[in-house]
Amino acid sequence: MGLLEQVSTDIKKAMLAREKDKLAALRDIKAKLLLESTSGNGEVTEAAAMKIVMKLHKQRIETYDLYIKEGREDLAADEKSQAEVISAYMPELMSEDDIKVEVDNAIASIGASGPQDMGKVMGILSGKLAGKADGKVIATLVKTALLS
Repeated sequence: MGLLEQVSTDIKKAMLAREKDKLAALRDIKAKLLLESTSGNGEVTEAAAMKIVMKLHKQRIETYDLYIKEGREDLAADEKSQAEVISAYMPELMSEDDIKVEVDNAIASIGASGPQDMGKVMGILSGKLAGKADGKVIATLVKTALLS
């Protein structure tokens, strides 16, 4: 069963259970997936779907942090609960050790020698690890590896 079908099934369950926050998060996922399918070739790839889910989760977390900073705990609680719902649909992310191995392999494959080669290394890794690792973690590890 694809992600869109799973989300649709879970929307029905959330409607029956009257889970308002869960329903809002699921509807947002479904809307973004449908938007992606209509703008492309009609079919959303698994990688594209995971990228959408990760982006939605990141948006919820950033909004949660903003609400906490502004002292709006009532709104922050909604964002946090929606982020938890969305996280259930996220792919299993790679561990930092696994990412380091990929970074070292990419650096060795292109012969990167310093910080000026960061763009080349990131270009390889961002395509290879899309949906499997957080971009910030990858960038930090690449920068650390190239500076040492």
